[in-house]
Amino acid sequence: MSAEKRPAEDDPMLWRTYGDCENYGILNGHKGAILDLQWSRDSEVLFSASADMHLASWDLTSGTRIRRYVGHEEIINTMDISRRGEELLISGSDDSTIGIWDPRTKSAVDHLETDFPVTAVAISPAGNEIYSGGIDNDIRVWDVRKRAVVYTMLGHADTVSSLRVSPDAQSLLSYSMDSTVRTWDIRPFAPTERHIRTFDGATMGLEKNLMGASWDSQGKRVAAASGDGTVLVWSTETGKLMYKLPGHKGTVNCAEFGPGTEPILLSASSDRTMLLGELR
Repeated sequence: MSAEKRPAEDDPMLWRTYGDCENYGILNGHKGAILDLQWSRDSEVLFSASADMHLASWDLTSGTRIRRYVGHEEIINTMDISRRGEELLISGSDDSTIGIWDPRTKSAVDHLETDFPVTAVAISPAGNEIYSGGIDNDIRVWDVRKRAVVYTMLGHADTVSSLRVSPDAQSLLSYSMDSTVRTWDIRPFAPTERHIRTFDGATMGLEKNLMGASWDSQGKRVAAASGDGTVLVWSTETGKLMYKLPGHKGTVNCAEFGPGTEPILLSASSDRTMLLGELR
């Protein structure tokens, strides 16, 4: 891991979030754009998904690659990791499959076949359900043990670009190229109509990137990246737009709340900058 080596476009970079927020590490190894990143449960390992059709895991102490995960045949757009029980890594690819991985082995445990490129995935904290979205606009819910779709949630009118399970594991947050953010009831015995709320105001931008949305640690607010260079924050209880945060000069591709109780928000943009701030 070296802070001196000039990073390539396909190298994950590590930054401090205090002081001068300097870059203190570059992870070398991918041969394509990095499209998603996930922390391990203990925050000692970073997982990456790349356009080079591979996943990778990285030791954040040494900066070395631990493992390269091989099996997808097209770009990997998205990934997630279970938070309880057996640690599972899942990935979604343009090859129309969802990969299920044991992070300790380089080959997939299984691949779930779909009919369309997979652009968003999420896994329940216990690892028993997978949520997937793609270019067909629908959200599918999979039983991991049965390897089968148990129900589908309809409503988006364009590609699903992001999926996130709420902190209490009772709701799913989705973002779509139809410029809407939605929440869904994913409790086992929820009513047939699972749609909870639609949040309007975001724009997708000209690039049609797979833009992201996230929950805060309490599940009381959601944030979404927007194509007009802003980040939007809504109340999940009222649906009211609380903030429209400017600062970027290009499409914002992701907006992430910090893991703690402090209202810290990080955004990353096509203008090649990241902004870190605290909500009032």
